Amino acid sequence: MRIVIAEDDPLLREGLALLLRAEDLDVVATAGTPGEFLTAVDAHAPDVAIVDVRMPPTHTDEGIVAAVEARRRQPGLAVLVLSAYVEQAFATDLFSVGAVGLGYLLKERVGRVEEFLAALRRVADGGSVIDPEVVGQLLARHRRPDTALSELSPREREVLGLMAEGLGNTAIAERLFVTDGAVHKHIRSIFAKLQLPPDDRVDRRVTAVLRHLDGGRG
Repeated sequence: MRIVIAEDDPLLREGLALLLRAEDLDVVATAGTPGEFLTAVDAHAPDVAIVDVRMPPTHTDEGIVAAVEARRRQPGLAVLVLSAYVEQAFATDLFSVGAVGLGYLLKERVGRVEEFLAALRRVADGGSVIDPEVVGQLLARHRRPDTALSELSPREREVLGLMAEGLGNTAIAERLFVTDGAVHKHIRSIFAKLQLPPDDRVDRRVTAVLRHLDGGRG
């Protein structure tokens, strides 16, 4: 797994590089600015990019913009975005162009090494990850009561949150102490209520989560 890290804080940038190299992962380049990051992507063709949301010069959304551009330049590049705070607009904007090989984690997750590495590998394998804290905070905000989202049962909302973490049916079943069949039934019901038919071009799980998060706008 070839990795490029884009993070303007030199301590965190080097700390991430040391952590990943200690796990025998190949960090091919590190960058402190969006420009350096895109140059590194062009030069090294990495498998995965780890990108900070807020980067110079304005420390707003430069990381998101750079991540989107990197995937345009290198289709199939997996991207794991790190953010210090829950930022709904950035999460939804990132996933709006597709969910394959994308992750959005809070920086505090890096300190939970096994969880962080599991998320990184899931994204590298083409999966999708949204930090459970992001999901939890966003789902707690007000939503429009007159949408299909209001039809979801409490259990379905719980399943949806675990789906957002990137968990498969078996892992969700173990977390909720139910059968795989019960989880499959809940997920089918979620997709039906949100009118998400099968489509090879999109990840219905992440699409369902984003519908849920986006329901908090307005």
